[in-house]
Amino acid sequence: MIDVKPVTIGPATLYNADALAILPTLSGLDALLCDPPYSSGGQFRSDRVLDTRKKYIQSGSAGQSLPDFSGDNRDQRAFEYWAALWSAAALRACKLGAVGMFFTDWRQLPASTDYMQSGGWIWRGIVPWCKPDARPQLGRFTAQCEYVIWGSAGPMAVDAAAETIPGFYECTAPRDRVHVTQKPVALMRELLRVVRPGALVLDPFMGSGTTGVAAMQTGRRFVGIELDPVHFERACERINDAHRQGALFDHADTAREQKRLTLE
Repeated sequence: MIDVKPVTIGPATLYNADALAILPTLSGLDALLCDPPYSSGGQFRSDRVLDTRKKYIQSGSAGQSLPDFSGDNRDQRAFEYWAALWSAAALRACKLGAVGMFFTDWRQLPASTDYMQSGGWIWRGIVPWCKPDARPQLGRFTAQCEYVIWGSAGPMAVDAAAETIPGFYECTAPRDRVHVTQKPVALMRELLRVVRPGALVLDPFMGSGTTGVAAMQTGRRFVGIELDPVHFERACERINDAHRQGALFDHADTAREQKRLTLE
C-alpha cells in the first residue's frame, strides 16, 4: 500500500498520487465529479499521443504555454480498461446511492458510457455542456459540446424536498485557465447541485482543482487526487484561496445563476 501524506485545507483533503493507489483507501463518499484524461483529440493513435497542448488548444493561443498533463495517450482499449478499473475503485469508495459524474467528449462518449457501467455504476443519463464560442467548421456540424455522463452507486433515494436541476448547460471555457482542459467553476457549481450541501465530493483527477474550488464555494467537503506535482501545487493554491473566502453560494444563488445561464 502506498504511503502518501495528504494535504488538508479546511474541509478538503488532497493527495499528490495515482488515483488507483489512493481510491482503495477511501470510503463514505457522497458524490464523484471528475474530468479524467479523455485520450482523445484525433482519429488515430498518432493523434492521441500528441502533447495535450497541441491536441486541445488552438495554434497561436496563449494556452500553448500551459503545462502538459499525463495519462491522455492511451489507445481505445487501454483507455476503456484503465477507466473501468478506476471507476470501479471509486464506486467501492462511495456510499450507496452516491452520484457519479464523468466528463467526456464526443469521440469517447460511447467508451465512457461503457466504462462507467463496467465499473458498476448505474447509468442514468447524459448532460451536455455547450460552448457557444466553439470554432465553427465549414460544411460540418460544429463540435461545440462536451458531455457529463452520470449515474449512481446503486439506487438513488427519492427526496421530495429536492430542487429540480437542468440537464443542459451553456457556457464558455475559462479564458484565464491554468490547465489545458480546465472547466468553468460556475459549471462545476451547477453540477454539484445534485448533492446536498455538506456532502463529501471526490475528484480523482482534480487537475488545477476546479471541482474543489466549486465545493468550497458551495459549502461541500472535498477529496481530490492529482498525479502531476505541478498541477497539484496549483490546485492546492486555488482551493486554499477558495477556502479562505468561504462558501459564497447557496441553493438560491445557484438557481438565480442558472437563470442567467451564460456562465463565466
